[in-house]
Amino acid sequence: MTAAGVFASEKKPAGSHHIVPLVRAPNGAPVIGFAGWSGSGKTTLVTQVVAALTAKGWNIAVVKHAHHMSDIDHPGKDSWRHRHAGARQVVVASPRRWAVIHENQAGEPMLSELLAALQPCDLVLVEGYKRAAIPKVEVWRGETFGPPLWPEDAWVFAVATTPDLRAKLSCNRLMLPLENPDAIAMAVIDLVSGGTIGVKTEAIFTR
Repeated sequence: MTAAGVFASEKKPAGSHHIVPLVRAPNGAPVIGFAGWSGSGKTTLVTQVVAALTAKGWNIAVVKHAHHMSDIDHPGKDSWRHRHAGARQVVVASPRRWAVIHENQAGEPMLSELLAALQPCDLVLVEGYKRAAIPKVEVWRGETFGPPLWPEDAWVFAVATTPDLRAKLSCNRLMLPLENPDAIAMAVIDLVSGGTIGVKTEAIFTR
């Protein structure tokens, strides 16, 4: 079932939606962002969408922006000792997973650098980076959290919000049911497959 079949009653007539280019990471995977103000529920929604897409067999990568990132390492652990001895990169590997801890000597890396570091995957979901030039779903819960992003951001192709706000909000973006992550996952699939939302051009994200 396509996104149109899941929430057809909430979609505007065909052809009325805002069209965005499909952007790919250097590994070839399409990139879709989830943006919104702090407290709007981005992490909850992204987690639900990842679960829905994974259940359909998609290999998903996630890039998350953190304004105040706490140390992911722990004092006393071997990797922590290596970093505090001066190592700028530490790779920790086990039979189940591996991770790279990289010290940002030159400041915060650009999104393009992070995308370039990803292994092969089917789709990249980006949480945060609300000013990035990538197709985005805006998560919006009303003016209490902040003004909507879509009026000033041409990269927002859809707005995920609550039923009461969907009834009031008038815009040319696809309206998605925040309470139905499966429908949002289908909308993402439609976009990257060139389906009902539409794709104008393709580009490799380099900024």
